Amino acid sequence: MPKASTELTKARQTEIINAAEKLYQTKGFNEISLKDIADLTSFTRTSIYNYFQTKEEIFLSLNKRQYEFWVQDLEEIMQKNKSLSKDEIAQKIAKTLQKREQMLKLTSMNHFEMEANSRLEILTEFKFAFGNALKTMQQLIEKFCPEMHKKDAEHFVYALFPFIYGIYPYTAVNEKQRLAMKTAKVGFKYQSIYQIAYHSIQKLLA
Repeated sequence: MPKASTELTKARQTEIINAAEKLYQTKGFNEISLKDIADLTSFTRTSIYNYFQTKEEIFLSLNKRQYEFWVQDLEEIMQKNKSLSKDEIAQKIAKTLQKREQMLKLTSMNHFEMEANSRLEILTEFKFAFGNALKTMQQLIEKFCPEMHKKDAEHFVYALFPFIYGIYPYTAVNEKQRLAMKTAKVGFKYQSIYQIAYHSIQKLLA
């Protein structure tokens, strides 16, 4: 495909992804239709199929972009710091996660649907971004915790990422959920994304 055509396709895909991202800020995944997305773009619903076959492909591509942004944040930590204490590592990683609320929401709430209803090539592109996040996180830990064996750094990463899948539901509690927990006498203490990530990463690094 000629370079100009590739760039135009990428620009159109970005426009569609941007529309989905905007809608996801105020609506739930299941509330958003392809028509809703099309209405925020210069495309008709039918023409979106030239770029994405399903709504899930659009949102998986959005999450891929979120992971790419997160990797940039992690790389910036490594570039701007010669050394960090374990507490400082926990603080800085927690701050990067605080910036990626949509990534956490998509990962915890809609991960299965997005992957199940996307073509292999779209899923592979996402997995590449996800794998790069795993690799970059391990590089960060190995740089700032040289006393840790390589296997320990790997174990940290493979403990952290499943934890990341559960952050959003613990930090986005609605009033009905609060009332239900109060009635059921569940001792729930609200924490922000930063708080829960910081304290958990601290414990994983201890």
